[in-house]
Amino acid sequence: MVDQKKLEEICQGLDMINEDNSIPRNIRRSAEEAKGVLLDEKNPLDVRVASVISILDEMAVDPNLPLHGRTLIWSIISKLEELTR
Repeated sequence: MVDQKKLEEICQGLDMINEDNSIPRNIRRSAEEAKGVLLDEKNPLDVRVASVISILDEMAVDPNLPLHGRTLIWSIISKLEELTR
């Protein structure tokens, strides 16, 4: 069973990125896309998690991303990895 509380925490983190005006627009759009992928229940959870981690990895290496945004992304990735254990 999916840990609903953990999913909510991840979505809140993605929303924080999306609402932070100090983060570039392309990264905020990617955060919204990642949230959509995560909540799309047509795919199994492990596939969704892998897809979202891939999106977040691409976001984390963007040179325009402020340090606090990168830290938040790493935190979200850590929570995602807990979902698949």
